[in-house]
Amino acid sequence: MSRFFALLGQRVRRDWLQILLWAAGTGLLAYASYVGVADAYGTEQDRTSLLAAALANPVILLFRGLPSGVGEGAFMVFLIFPWLAILAAFMSTFLAVRHTRGDEESGRAELIAATPAARSLPIVATAVHGLLANVVLGALVAGAFLAVGLDAEGSLLAGVAAAAVGIVFLGVGLFAAQLMRTSRGANSVAVWTVMATFVIAGIGNAIGTPSDDLTRMRSSWLAWLSPFGWGENTRAFDENLWWPALLCLGVGVVLAATAIALASVRDLGGSFIAERLGRAEASAALSGPMALVWRLTRGAVLGWAVGGLLTGVLSTSLASIVQEVGAANPAVEEILRQISGEGSLDQGTVTTFFTMLGVLAACCAVQIVCRARQEEAHGTAEPLLAAPVGRVRWLADYLVVALIGIVFVIAAAIGGAALGIAGQDGDWELMRTVVVTGAGQVAAASVFLVVTALAFVLVPRLTIPLGWTLVLVAMVLGLFGPLFQFPDELVHLSPIAVTPMVDGDAVDVRGLWWLVLATGVGAAASLALMRRRELTAAG
Repeated sequence: MSRFFALLGQRVRRDWLQILLWAAGTGLLAYASYVGVADAYGTEQDRTSLLAAALANPVILLFRGLPSGVGEGAFMVFLIFPWLAILAAFMSTFLAVRHTRGDEESGRAELIAATPAARSLPIVATAVHGLLANVVLGALVAGAFLAVGLDAEGSLLAGVAAAAVGIVFLGVGLFAAQLMRTSRGANSVAVWTVMATFVIAGIGNAIGTPSDDLTRMRSSWLAWLSPFGWGENTRAFDENLWWPALLCLGVGVVLAATAIALASVRDLGGSFIAERLGRAEASAALSGPMALVWRLTRGAVLGWAVGGLLTGVLSTSLASIVQEVGAANPAVEEILRQISGEGSLDQGTVTTFFTMLGVLAACCAVQIVCRARQEEAHGTAEPLLAAPVGRVRWLADYLVVALIGIVFVIAAAIGGAALGIAGQDGDWELMRTVVVTGAGQVAAASVFLVVTALAFVLVPRLTIPLGWTLVLVAMVLGLFGPLFQFPDELVHLSPIAVTPMVDGDAVDVRGLWWLVLATGVGAAASLALMRRRELTAAG
């Protein structure tokens, strides 16, 4: 038992700051969301109008929760719960992989396995550590709801539901770490599972059955295939159903137990899904350091580009539905304008989707720069830099490939938007909005690229948590700031919120030149500082 507590304490010491940032950030989002909802939708009529628009428009339900009435608490959970749960999910998967497959890659797991702790105790300690992290996150979410005066049972259930979804994905992360040979592969499996189930829950809600008064929605069977759907169907502050949260806990425990069993029967460093064997000889395309960076990151670029393609298709194929809904119901039209911004409804829909696209492109760039940090921490960058490849050239290659990745993601979305228009026999004039907003998001995503590069140069050990945290903060400000009536000064801190927009026959460049300037200065600074930085091992 003392060995278990020693391992648990070691994990807490390594992660306390990251866990605090994830949990406190989630709690603050819950608190700020209620304040924004109370200001923007303070009357029952306002909330009823928005729920009517949501039930009539699948675009809103793809990115929101499950409508459960017009009460303040239920309405706020509808708007924000999926995003609280996705933060818990990402925190849990990264934690699980870091302390399992990540420790095997760094050699820590082998040293611990040589002690009386053996092989099973570390993964058990990781599972308990992840459970405690989610308890802290859930407690802060519940505390945020209680602090604004909502009822105790609904507040507690909302916190438990968010934590329970996180526990499911803790199990997913532990399971993925047993299947895949590398932490990069395990993280990819876990992250794509999070994203796929998030979308499945959104679609399951969108095709559900609305109530006669258009204030509630009964999920379709598809939502029950997703842990996010289970969490949303607790209906906190309305029916207060506890059993879907217990379902999440049960599935999380089963996944964690399966991962522990698999860890006990495989070789240390082995996996159940073998890596694909490489060629005996390198191809001509792998003739330089930039080609090597592309080879290491092309899978990630392809995955984010597929996400961009789907985002583009949805942005224009659903725009016509929004237009029809707005034309049939003036109240719905007004509330959709509040959500999407100025301009026509189809232009607002494209702008909303392409704001999310900016987040996807930023994620692609951050992941590529984080790969440079992983290569450094694992010691594989050192042999490369021992060749006639300077540190500045090495980092510059990652920056160039990341910029190419951003362009690929945006280009895939623009192509998808064209497919959506063609499939719906829509208005091709909408492509002007698509191209303008897409090009603007290239500039926004490039800011995240250079900021993460600066973190890599200045504080290498914080590259990964800092890079992803900045993307999450910008997503919250850019996507939720206008809806929750955040001050413009705060919203405009997010690069994705100040990109060019079509304004009638003209184009409002907004913060484009500041984004370009920040990108140029950040890239130059990171390359200049890299000249004097030494390689840093994992910490």
